[in-house]
Amino acid sequence: MDISFAQALLLFGGLLAVVAALSGLMKGTVLSASVLSVALGIALAATGVVHVDAKDPAIIELIELALVLTLFSDGMFVERELLARHWSPVARALAIAMPITLALLALAAKVLFPELSWAEAFLLGAVLSATDPVVTSAVVTSKLVPESVRHTLNLESGLNDGLALPFVLFFLVLASPGGDAATEAAKLVGQAAVGALIGVALGTLGGRLHPRLPGGGLTSRYEGIYAIGFALFAFGLAEVTWANGLIAAFVCGIAMAASERQVPEGFVEFAESTSAILQVITFFVFGGLIVATGFHHSIPPLILFVVFALLVARPVAVMLSLLRTGIPRSEKLFMAWFGPKGVASMLFALFVLKSEVDDGGLIFDIASLAIIASIVAHGLTDTVGARWMARRTGLDRAD
Repeated sequence: MDISFAQALLLFGGLLAVVAALSGLMKGTVLSASVLSVALGIALAATGVVHVDAKDPAIIELIELALVLTLFSDGMFVERELLARHWSPVARALAIAMPITLALLALAAKVLFPELSWAEAFLLGAVLSATDPVVTSAVVTSKLVPESVRHTLNLESGLNDGLALPFVLFFLVLASPGGDAATEAAKLVGQAAVGALIGVALGTLGGRLHPRLPGGGLTSRYEGIYAIGFALFAFGLAEVTWANGLIAAFVCGIAMAASERQVPEGFVEFAESTSAILQVITFFVFGGLIVATGFHHSIPPLILFVVFALLVARPVAVMLSLLRTGIPRSEKLFMAWFGPKGVASMLFALFVLKSEVDDGGLIFDIASLAIIASIVAHGLTDTVGARWMARRTGLDRAD
């Protein structure tokens, strides 16, 4: 973005103020902070007010920082007790539904966009295999939805961002010029393993050290800073030792939460606020990049792919993964539909755009349209879906 520091503060300060000011008005509607941020990015880029360059180092670093904090927050919000109670459907969603979704999306991409290589098609599938509960907050927080369904969706989305990442990185390297599957797989596994070890070590250290700190421990003012400090330190340590920093940050969040009897409220609030600020700015940049890339592709295949992604790939995969579980059909259908694409998919798509993948622009355009369609479709149906679920389960008659 070719603007001065003062202009950047003017732009992003105004953006954050507007999005925050309208948050109450947007509650319960199809609008959300992500939708508004993308829309403003598109509008200002289309009118020439801002110009976003995917190759700008500052943009790339912003994307990476946002992804670090998003993955760390996702990891920290995975509660042991909930995971123990709802492990079966969550495990099925991650181990069965997620790979099936990825494969179906890759197959559809190859059929509709034959110019994509198989590695690029699977890369697109990996980018869109992550889900985001923020897009459908009315679902994961609504008392109209059975607790088991809410927690399953929340836990799935919290974990699958981190689990999708290795697949994104693997197919990203494989789709790049000179990528060798065997060599890159071995390299990626090694980097992921070392990154995970760093994350476990630092997250456990941070969690166990917290109640034993001198002087009565942390003051509430510094609880969130303490947590974010460990996230950034884990990422940095992994990167300078040629390990995977993103996986280190994700695992650090899980380990820190697991080693705490109860995650301090300051950890959660600060992580959420910091992550939200970066996400608003990144969604705005995302909107600008959509204009910059220009969608120079045939529209019908794009629309067909998006329809397939929303109405076929995820629903079929989830329904298959929940066979013989005893879960009521209405709950299966509900979970099958609510797999919205959001922050992680958008950040993965930006990773692809700034990479050396030959068809990175096409992959970004396809993913962009799918993410925007998902944000709108799932945002429109979250409140309606929660009420439908309540009628099916009788929760609408509960006190």
